[in-house]
Amino acid sequence: MLYTDVTPAEKRARLRAALGSGELLRFPGAFNPLSARLIGEKGFEGVYISGAVIAADLGLPDIGLTTLTEVAARAKQISRMTDLPTLVDADTGFGEPMNVARTVQEFEDAGVAGLHIEDQVNPKRCGHLDGKAVVGLDTATKRIRAAVDARRDPNLLIMARTDIRAIDGLAAATDRAKALAEAGADAIFPEAMADLAEFEAMRSAVDVPILANMTEFGKSELFTTEQLHGVGIDIVIYPVSLLRIAMGAAERGLDTLVAEGSLKSEVAGMQTRSRLYELLDYEAYNTFDTSVFNFDVPKGM
Repeated sequence: MLYTDVTPAEKRARLRAALGSGELLRFPGAFNPLSARLIGEKGFEGVYISGAVIAADLGLPDIGLTTLTEVAARAKQISRMTDLPTLVDADTGFGEPMNVARTVQEFEDAGVAGLHIEDQVNPKRCGHLDGKAVVGLDTATKRIRAAVDARRDPNLLIMARTDIRAIDGLAAATDRAKALAEAGADAIFPEAMADLAEFEAMRSAVDVPILANMTEFGKSELFTTEQLHGVGIDIVIYPVSLLRIAMGAAERGLDTLVAEGSLKSEVAGMQTRSRLYELLDYEAYNTFDTSVFNFDVPKGM
Protein backbone atom coordinates (compact mmCIF):
# COMPACT_ATOMS: atom_id res chain seq x y z
CA MET A 1 0.00 0.00 0.00
CA LEU A 2 1.24 3.49 -0.92
CA TYR A 3 4.86 2.39 -1.43
CA THR A 4 6.87 -0.81 -1.71
CA ASP A 5 8.20 -2.18 1.58
CA VAL A 6 11.51 -3.08 -0.08
CA THR A 7 14.15 -0.39 0.36
CA PRO A 8 16.32 0.82 -2.52
CA ALA A 9 19.36 -0.66 -0.78
CA GLU A 10 17.68 -4.07 -0.62
CA LYS A 11 16.72 -3.88 -4.30
CA ARG A 12 20.29 -3.04 -5.28
CA ALA A 13 21.68 -5.91 -3.24
CA ARG A 14 19.14 -8.28 -4.78
CA LEU A 15 20.06 -7.17 -8.28
CA ARG A 16 23.75 -7.74 -7.60
CA ALA A 17 23.00 -11.21 -6.27
CA ALA A 18 20.73 -12.04 -9.21
CA LEU A 19 23.42 -10.99 -11.69
CA GLY A 20 25.69 -13.58 -10.14
CA SER A 21 23.14 -16.37 -10.45
CA GLY A 22 23.78 -17.25 -14.09
CA GLU A 23 20.11 -16.70 -14.93
CA LEU A 24 18.76 -14.27 -17.54
CA LEU A 25 17.03 -11.31 -15.88
CA ARG A 26 13.99 -9.95 -17.74
CA PHE A 27 13.24 -6.23 -17.41
CA PRO A 28 10.09 -5.10 -19.29
CA GLY A 29 9.77 -1.34 -19.61
CA ALA A 30 7.18 0.35 -17.38
CA PHE A 31 5.42 3.32 -18.96
CA ASN A 32 3.91 4.37 -15.64
CA PRO A 33 3.96 3.26 -11.97
CA LEU A 34 0.89 1.05 -12.35
CA SER A 35 2.48 -0.93 -15.18
CA ALA A 36 5.52 -1.47 -12.94
CA ARG A 37 3.26 -3.12 -10.39
CA LEU A 38 1.82 -5.33 -13.13
CA ILE A 39 5.33 -6.37 -14.21
CA GLY A 40 6.02 -7.46 -10.65
CA GLU A 41 2.79 -9.44 -10.42
CA LYS A 42 3.66 -11.36 -13.58
CA GLY A 43 6.89 -12.68 -12.12
CA PHE A 44 9.58 -10.70 -13.94
CA GLU A 45 12.95 -10.01 -12.36
CA GLY A 46 13.12 -6.24 -12.81
CA VAL A 47 11.61 -3.09 -14.28
CA TYR A 48 13.21 -0.96 -16.96
CA ILE A 49 12.61 2.80 -17.17
CA SER A 50 13.14 3.96 -20.73
CA GLY A 51 14.18 7.47 -21.70
CA ALA A 52 12.37 7.01 -25.00
CA VAL A 53 9.15 6.15 -23.16
CA ILE A 54 9.43 9.15 -20.84
CA ALA A 55 10.03 11.41 -23.84
CA ALA A 56 7.08 9.91 -25.73
CA ASP A 57 4.86 10.26 -22.66
CA LEU A 58 5.66 13.99 -22.77
CA GLY A 59 4.88 14.07 -26.50
CA LEU A 60 8.56 14.49 -27.40
CA PRO A 61 10.94 12.53 -29.66
CA ASP A 62 13.87 10.71 -28.08
CA ILE A 63 16.53 13.23 -29.06
CA GLY A 64 17.78 14.47 -25.70
CA LEU A 65 14.98 16.94 -24.96
CA THR A 66 14.05 15.55 -21.54
CA THR A 67 15.86 16.86 -18.49
CA LEU A 68 17.54 15.11 -15.58
CA THR A 69 14.89 16.25 -13.13
CA GLU A 70 12.03 15.06 -15.36
CA VAL A 71 13.54 11.60 -15.75
CA ALA A 72 14.55 11.33 -12.08
CA ALA A 73 11.04 12.29 -10.96
CA ARG A 74 9.50 9.61 -13.17
CA ALA A 75 12.08 7.06 -12.03
CA LYS A 76 11.17 7.79 -8.41
CA GLN A 77 7.44 7.42 -9.09
CA ILE A 78 7.98 4.05 -10.76
CA SER A 79 10.58 2.73 -8.31
CA ARG A 80 8.46 3.45 -5.24
CA MET A 81 5.63 1.25 -6.57
CA THR A 82 7.53 -1.98 -7.19
CA ASP A 83 9.41 -4.50 -5.09
CA LEU A 84 11.62 -5.17 -8.11
CA PRO A 85 14.93 -3.47 -8.92
CA THR A 86 14.60 -0.70 -11.49
CA LEU A 87 17.14 0.10 -14.19
CA VAL A 88 16.89 3.60 -15.67
CA ASP A 89 18.09 5.07 -18.93
CA ALA A 90 20.36 7.99 -18.00
CA ASP A 91 21.14 8.93 -21.62
CA THR A 92 24.59 10.56 -21.76
CA GLY A 93 24.40 11.48 -18.08
CA PHE A 94 22.74 14.75 -19.15
CA GLY A 95 26.06 16.39 -19.87
CA GLU A 96 29.71 15.77 -19.28
CA PRO A 97 31.51 14.27 -16.24
CA MET A 98 30.33 16.76 -13.61
CA ASN A 99 26.76 16.45 -14.89
CA VAL A 100 27.13 12.66 -14.86
CA ALA A 101 28.12 12.76 -11.18
CA ARG A 102 25.02 14.76 -10.31
CA THR A 103 22.88 12.45 -12.43
CA VAL A 104 24.07 9.39 -10.52
CA GLN A 105 23.23 10.93 -7.15
CA GLU A 106 19.83 12.16 -8.31
CA PHE A 107 18.92 8.67 -9.53
CA GLU A 108 20.34 7.10 -6.38
CA ASP A 109 18.03 9.35 -4.36
CA ALA A 110 15.15 8.35 -6.66
CA GLY A 111 15.53 4.75 -5.52
CA VAL A 112 16.70 3.03 -8.68
CA ALA A 113 18.88 -0.08 -8.53
CA GLY A 114 20.95 0.79 -11.58
CA LEU A 115 21.39 3.15 -14.50
CA HIS A 116 23.16 3.17 -17.84
CA ILE A 117 25.18 5.97 -19.36
CA GLU A 118 25.93 6.00 -23.07
CA ASP A 119 28.78 7.24 -25.23
CA GLN A 120 26.77 9.28 -27.72
CA VAL A 121 27.46 12.96 -28.25
CA ASN A 122 25.09 15.54 -26.80
CA PRO A 123 22.30 15.82 -27.77
CA LYS A 124 21.77 12.08 -28.15
CA ARG A 125 19.25 10.28 -30.32
CA CYS A 126 17.41 6.97 -30.20
CA GLY A 127 19.94 4.15 -30.40
CA HIS A 128 18.17 2.46 -33.30
CA LEU A 129 18.13 5.53 -35.53
CA ASP A 130 20.74 6.21 -38.18
CA GLY A 131 23.08 9.18 -38.04
CA LYS A 132 24.29 8.71 -34.46
CA ALA A 133 27.66 10.02 -33.34
CA VAL A 134 29.75 8.90 -30.38
CA VAL A 135 32.29 10.70 -28.26
CA GLY A 136 35.95 9.75 -28.15
CA LEU A 137 37.17 7.04 -25.83
CA ASP A 138 38.64 9.55 -23.35
CA THR A 139 35.28 11.28 -22.84
CA ALA A 140 33.38 7.99 -22.72
CA THR A 141 35.59 6.58 -19.98
CA LYS A 142 35.58 9.86 -18.03
CA ARG A 143 31.78 9.67 -17.88
CA ILE A 144 31.93 6.18 -16.41
CA ARG A 145 34.66 7.05 -13.92
CA ALA A 146 32.65 10.09 -12.80
CA ALA A 147 29.57 7.91 -12.34
CA VAL A 148 31.42 5.29 -10.32
CA ASP A 149 33.07 7.92 -8.13
CA ALA A 150 29.76 9.70 -7.48
CA ARG A 151 27.70 6.80 -6.20
CA ARG A 152 27.32 6.48 -2.45
CA ASP A 153 25.80 2.99 -2.40
CA PRO A 154 28.43 0.61 -3.81
CA ASN A 155 25.62 -1.73 -4.93
CA LEU A 156 24.17 0.86 -7.31
CA LEU A 157 24.75 -0.71 -10.72
CA ILE A 158 26.64 1.56 -13.12
CA MET A 159 26.18 0.25 -16.64
CA ALA A 160 27.95 1.63 -19.70
CA ARG A 161 26.09 1.69 -22.98
CA THR A 162 28.02 1.96 -26.22
CA ASP A 163 26.49 2.94 -29.57
CA ILE A 164 29.70 2.60 -31.54
CA ARG A 165 28.71 -0.66 -33.28
CA ALA A 166 26.46 1.17 -35.76
CA ILE A 167 29.23 3.63 -36.60
CA ASP A 168 32.55 1.76 -36.60
CA GLY A 169 31.56 -1.90 -36.48
CA LEU A 170 31.73 -4.82 -34.09
CA ALA A 171 35.48 -4.78 -33.43
CA ALA A 172 35.27 -1.16 -32.31
CA ALA A 173 32.33 -2.09 -30.07
CA THR A 174 34.20 -4.91 -28.33
CA ASP A 175 37.26 -2.69 -27.87
CA ARG A 176 35.16 0.06 -26.34
CA ALA A 177 33.31 -2.37 -24.10
CA LYS A 178 36.64 -3.56 -22.70
CA ALA A 179 37.75 0.00 -22.04
CA LEU A 180 34.46 0.93 -20.36
CA ALA A 181 34.66 -2.13 -18.11
CA GLU A 182 38.24 -1.21 -17.21
CA ALA A 183 37.01 2.29 -16.36
CA GLY A 184 34.74 0.77 -13.73
CA ALA A 185 31.46 -0.09 -15.49
CA ASP A 186 29.66 -2.90 -13.66
CA ALA A 187 27.90 -4.04 -16.83
CA ILE A 188 27.86 -3.32 -20.56
CA PHE A 189 24.92 -2.44 -22.83
CA PRO A 190 26.01 -2.87 -26.46
CA GLU A 191 23.35 -1.11 -28.50
CA ALA A 192 21.98 -2.27 -31.88
CA MET A 193 23.72 -5.64 -32.20
CA ALA A 194 22.93 -7.25 -35.55
CA ASP A 195 22.65 -10.93 -34.57
CA LEU A 196 23.31 -13.50 -31.88
CA ALA A 197 26.92 -13.93 -33.00
CA GLU A 198 27.55 -10.27 -32.20
CA PHE A 199 26.05 -10.65 -28.74
CA GLU A 200 28.26 -13.70 -28.27
CA ALA A 201 31.32 -11.70 -29.33
CA MET A 202 30.48 -9.03 -26.78
CA ARG A 203 30.03 -11.70 -24.13
CA SER A 204 33.49 -13.07 -24.92
CA ALA A 205 35.08 -9.61 -24.81
CA VAL A 206 34.33 -8.70 -21.19
CA ASP A 207 33.84 -10.39 -17.84
CA VAL A 208 31.03 -8.13 -16.62
CA PRO A 209 27.28 -8.70 -17.24
CA ILE A 210 25.90 -7.93 -20.71
CA LEU A 211 22.49 -6.44 -21.51
CA ALA A 212 20.48 -7.10 -24.68
CA ASN A 213 17.94 -4.58 -25.94
CA MET A 214 14.95 -6.33 -27.52
CA THR A 215 13.11 -3.31 -28.87
CA GLU A 216 10.61 -3.79 -31.66
CA PHE A 217 11.23 -2.17 -35.07
CA GLY A 218 14.93 -1.77 -34.27
CA LYS A 219 18.25 -2.99 -35.62
CA SER A 220 18.29 -6.24 -33.63
CA GLU A 221 16.15 -9.28 -34.31
CA LEU A 222 13.73 -10.13 -31.49
CA PHE A 223 15.51 -13.11 -30.00
CA THR A 224 13.87 -15.37 -27.43
CA THR A 225 14.99 -15.51 -23.82
CA GLU A 226 16.33 -19.01 -24.51
CA GLN A 227 18.45 -17.76 -27.39
CA LEU A 228 19.85 -14.87 -25.37
CA HIS A 229 20.59 -17.03 -22.36
CA GLY A 230 22.32 -19.48 -24.68
CA VAL A 231 24.91 -16.90 -25.69
CA GLY A 232 25.49 -15.71 -22.14
CA ILE A 233 23.37 -12.57 -21.93
CA ASP A 234 22.61 -11.54 -18.34
CA ILE A 235 19.83 -8.95 -18.70
CA VAL A 236 17.25 -8.36 -21.42
CA ILE A 237 15.11 -5.24 -21.64
CA TYR A 238 11.88 -4.64 -23.55
CA PRO A 239 11.96 -0.85 -23.28
CA VAL A 240 8.99 0.44 -25.26
CA SER A 241 6.91 -2.73 -25.67
CA LEU A 242 4.18 -2.05 -23.10
CA LEU A 243 3.77 1.55 -24.30
CA ARG A 244 3.42 0.34 -27.89
CA ILE A 245 0.85 -2.27 -26.86
CA ALA A 246 -1.12 0.26 -24.80
CA MET A 247 -1.03 2.99 -27.45
CA GLY A 248 -1.99 0.50 -30.15
CA ALA A 249 -5.03 -0.53 -28.11
CA ALA A 250 -5.91 3.10 -27.39
CA GLU A 251 -5.79 3.99 -31.08
CA ARG A 252 -7.96 1.02 -32.02
CA GLY A 253 -10.44 2.00 -29.33
CA LEU A 254 -10.69 5.57 -30.56
CA ASP A 255 -11.16 4.33 -34.14
CA THR A 256 -13.97 2.08 -32.90
CA LEU A 257 -15.63 4.98 -31.10
CA VAL A 258 -15.52 7.06 -34.28
CA ALA A 259 -16.78 4.23 -36.48
CA GLU A 260 -19.43 2.70 -34.20
CA GLY A 261 -20.41 5.55 -31.88
CA SER A 262 -19.81 3.35 -28.83
CA LEU A 263 -17.07 1.27 -27.24
CA LYS A 264 -19.37 -1.67 -26.57
CA SER A 265 -17.43 -3.93 -28.95
CA GLU A 266 -14.15 -3.10 -27.17
CA VAL A 267 -15.28 -3.83 -23.61
CA ALA A 268 -14.31 -7.52 -23.74
CA GLY A 269 -10.68 -6.54 -24.33
CA MET A 270 -10.54 -3.92 -21.57
CA GLN A 271 -9.07 -4.37 -18.12
CA THR A 272 -12.07 -4.77 -15.83
CA ARG A 273 -12.79 -2.40 -12.99
CA SER A 274 -12.33 -5.20 -10.46
CA ARG A 275 -8.94 -6.12 -11.93
CA LEU A 276 -7.83 -2.48 -11.83
CA TYR A 277 -8.93 -2.21 -8.20
CA GLU A 278 -7.09 -5.44 -7.41
CA LEU A 279 -3.92 -4.11 -9.00
CA LEU A 280 -4.27 -0.84 -7.08
CA ASP A 281 -4.90 -2.83 -3.87
CA TYR A 282 -8.09 -0.97 -2.98
CA GLU A 283 -8.86 -3.60 -0.36
CA ALA A 284 -5.74 -2.72 1.65
CA TYR A 285 -6.66 0.97 1.66
CA ASN A 286 -10.18 0.07 2.72
CA THR A 287 -8.88 -2.08 5.58
CA PHE A 288 -6.35 0.53 6.70
CA ASP A 289 -8.96 2.89 8.09
CA THR A 290 -12.61 2.08 7.56
CA SER A 291 -13.61 5.41 9.11
CA VAL A 292 -12.12 7.11 6.06
CA PHE A 293 -12.21 4.46 3.33
CA ASN A 294 -15.64 2.94 3.84
CA PHE A 295 -16.46 1.71 0.35
CA ASP A 296 -17.10 -1.76 -1.05
CA VAL A 297 -14.62 -2.99 -3.62
CA PRO A 298 -16.64 -4.18 -6.65
CA LYS A 299 -16.28 -7.78 -7.75
CA GLY A 300 -16.52 -9.17 -11.27
CA MET A 301 -16.80 -5.81 -13.06
